Amino acid sequence: MASVAVNKASLAGHLELPQSFHEPLWYAAYTSANHEKRVAEQFAVRSVEHFLPLYASLRRWKDRRVTLELPLFPGYIFVRLALCDRLRLLQVPGVARLVGCNGAPTALPTEEIEALKRGLACGVCVEPHPFLTVGRRVRVKAGPLVGVEGIVIRRKNRLRLLISLDLIRRAATVDIDAADLEGIH
Repeated sequence: MASVAVNKASLAGHLELPQSFHEPLWYAAYTSANHEKRVAEQFAVRSVEHFLPLYASLRRWKDRRVTLELPLFPGYIFVRLALCDRLRLLQVPGVARLVGCNGAPTALPTEEIEALKRGLACGVCVEPHPFLTVGRRVRVKAGPLVGVEGIVIRRKNRLRLLISLDLIRRAATVDIDAADLEGIH
């Protein structure tokens, strides 16, 4: 009988999760196509902290123009949770999986998500852009995106900062003033 108690005690020791599983971090959740807003609504109902960056897109039809709010990173929504709570997230209709490497979810840098949230809250003009890895790397030294690193590009005679999220291989551009940038060597 004593050996059974020892086995249960040693088994309990093996079932304990590492501390990192209890710490809430930002993750990218991959969603079904065109389900990002529905998933965000479900997260709100279930009290899951989430962030769905949207941008305004003007669409023209024959008889009218409409401004639509579209996901900045189609197919993805950002969630902040402890990994031990991920089952609650994966039960939401439209959520396919958490993005990661080798089958394990990978946390996103909190600073990147918070800077993106600050920028969108301040009304920074943002739009999607193809993912790039080559170009002149800079860091924002002033404004709502302070601390964000990216690549400088010129578009329509304007300076733009390309912000890339390597984990999901997506990028977005924002208008930026050259005086707010410093080069990274």
